Order: sequence, then C-alpha cells, then structure tokens
Amino acid sequence: MDTALLLTPGRIGRVAQARLAALSTPLSLEWPGGRAGPPAARVHLRLRDRRLLASLALGRVGEVADAYVAGRLDIDGSLRDLMAAAGELVGDPVADGARPGWRGWLAALRARAARLSLPRAEQVRFHYDLGDDFFALWLDPRRVYSCAYYAEPDLDLARAQEAKLEHVCRKLRLSPGQCLLDVGAGWGGLLLWAAEHHGVSAVGITLSRNQHAHVQRLIEARGLRGQVEVRLLDFREWPGDERFDRIASIGMFEHVGARQLDAYFAGLHARLRPGGLVMNHGITAGGLDNPQLGAGIGDFIEKHIFPGGELFHVSRVAASLARGGLELLDVENLRPHYARTLWAWADGLESRLAEARAIAGESTVRAYRMYLAGCAMAFERGWISLNQLLAARPDGRIEPPAHGALGLRGAQSAYPFHRGYMYPSARPVAPSSPARGD
Repeated sequence: MDTALLLTPGRIGRVAQARLAALSTPLSLEWPGGRAGPPAARVHLRLRDRRLLASLALGRVGEVADAYVAGRLDIDGSLRDLMAAAGELVGDPVADGARPGWRGWLAALRARAARLSLPRAEQVRFHYDLGDDFFALWLDPRRVYSCAYYAEPDLDLARAQEAKLEHVCRKLRLSPGQCLLDVGAGWGGLLLWAAEHHGVSAVGITLSRNQHAHVQRLIEARGLRGQVEVRLLDFREWPGDERFDRIASIGMFEHVGARQLDAYFAGLHARLRPGGLVMNHGITAGGLDNPQLGAGIGDFIEKHIFPGGELFHVSRVAASLARGGLELLDVENLRPHYARTLWAWADGLESRLAEARAIAGESTVRAYRMYLAGCAMAFERGWISLNQLLAARPDGRIEPPAHGALGLRGAQSAYPFHRGYMYPSARPVAPSSPARGD
C-alpha cells in the first residue's frame, strides 16, 4: 500500500514538520493555512497546493520539482542549500529506483510507452533543439555539453572542458593521418579540438538540426572544410561500410536504451577498423538494478529534460561492449568531475536567469534549475556516475617484441601495455586556444 494513503491532512503537516526539524540544512515551508520550519531558514518553500506536503513528507522530491516547474510552488534561497536539504529528504533513490512500489511500476510503464511512441530523433531534438542561445548562456565557450575533466584543482569550466577534450584525444592516441568518428558530436568541441590539436580528419554525426548547423558554421569559419565534416545522421541507419581509425562517443549512449545497447556496441565495432580504439564516455547508474533514480527524480528528468533516457550500471555496459566484439582496455570513473561540472553549469544559469527566461520561458528555466542542481547533488552522493570506457577492436595480429622491449602488437590493437602513453610529459592540460567562430 502507498504510504501517502495513510496520511490524513493533519498528519501530513505533522510529518512534514518532523522531517524539516531533522534536517541539518534549515528549511521552512509555507502553505495555505499553515507554516513549518524556523523563520530564519536559509531555504523557504511557498506551496500553493497543500497536497505537496505529502510529497515532501515522503521524500518524493521529483514531484516537488515538477510542481515548481508548473508554478505550484516557489523557492527562496540558494540551490546548493536546497539540494543539501533535498538530499536528506530523499533517503536512498538508488534502492527506490531498483525496487519501486506500485506507483513506481506505473511510472516505469508510462516512461516505456513514451520511449516507444517518440522516435529517437525526436527525443534528441526535444532536448538539444531547445535553442543554442539558451545553452550558450551557461556552457563553456566551446559548448561542450558533457562532463569536464578537472585535471588541475584551479581550472575554471572552460579550461576543464579543454582538459577533457585533450584527455579523450590522448587516450585514443590520435595522430595526423587518422580518421576520427564522433558519434553524437554536439556543438563540435571534440571534432574541432582533435583536428586542430592532433591533425586528424574527423567526421561527426548528430540528430540535432541546430547543432548540425552550428558545427557547419564553425567548420567554415576555421577553414577546416575537407578536414572536418558533420552529418545529420542516425548512427543506426548509416549507409555503406565506411570505417574509422578511432571512434569517440561522448554523452550519447544514455539515449540508446536497453534493447539496443548490444546493437549499439556492435555498430561501433562495425565502424572501427581492426586494431582501432573506441572511447565510450557516458552517465552510468549508481546501482546494479536501477534504470533510473527513484524518489520521482527519474520521472522528472524523463518528463522535462531527456525523454527516453535510460541508465545502466558500468558492469552492464562492459558486458554489452564485450558482446559487441570489443575488448575493454581501460575504465575511469569521473563521477566527482561531473558533480563539479554540473555545479558550474548551474551557477552559470543562475547568473543569467533574466536572459534565460527571455529566451526559453519561465517553465523551461525552472526545469533546468532543478535538473542541473539536482544532478550535481546526485553525482556528489554517488546516486549516478560517469565512466569512460576505452576499448579496441582486436585485429588478431601477434608479433614478438624486440629484444628488451615491450611489443605493442601483443595487444592486437593500438593500445600499449601501460597507461604511461596518455601523459608522457605529466601535463594533462594542453595549451589553451580560443573557441572561435561562435
């Protein structure tokens, strides 16, 4: 039975007050006919609907966030304080997402129906075609919309994103003469960095018309026509048998879905030349059995941000990668890096709220305020994670090493026998270059 059914209106208020009193971050509530919490609380919620008390009392923060987007409540105070309180109210959303009650099963069925009814191209465009000007307000100048890499503690967001691009390029051992495929190229950050800093030719694919047009403009502005190309293309519908020396998939496979995960990695294998390397960088589940977060958080993201998104534990990803014929070589967990990245995005949006509202409207801005800050909190607490998986398509060639040396060919790919090749100079951040052509 749903616990909410046992709560009378009077008891809901008492339970909500008890929950607030137990928080280490002071939070107060105001609703029609009542008030709870200390007057000097750092965060104050004004509820226009008394029914939201049940959501708060039971830790269903996704429902509270949904009400905020709909204008049924307002928030006074910093998002960092709000998320600190929300984190205490939630409990364990990983376990909740793995073992939902009847409401959770209904929500899962609704989410599944939405994924089946909305084609993947439309799912992607729902998010990324919101408007380039909106994302430009709070992303770095290169508009890299994925986890940054804080290789040095004092990096700002722009430099940390450049460090991430360089980190990926070094892991892939990019060099002039190679051809790189970027699956889900976004606004072109990796494509342009790899071409300009490592001399490769590069092909990017995207389902977003806005991103495709933006990257086309950057290619022309930087004089990279003939070296860099972007295509409006669904990876699953790629014509012909074109292959690449290296493949990067950054922040894309979250949209693939459980049924297509094996086929996705098999597709990467088919596009990769024997001996080549592939990097899969993406969000993974914090628990073994939760395809989305509980406490209503996953439902909120499904509804307002990423329709059709689905998360997997890194072990599930590794299994599908192997079934696709790829050999897993290296795994790196960047979870704390993504928490810091998301807070940087959230702070950037907070600093330009008036401009954001003028571009995207009040409800969209409210949704992204909750999404960015909420995800930052979720990564901090380990509810979700971010992993880079480096893999190879073995070519079957085994050659004896030279006398006294480690033989690279024993790996049956371009991967050496140790990680030292990634940073031989012990400097993980490449010299900065301006993000031109925006």
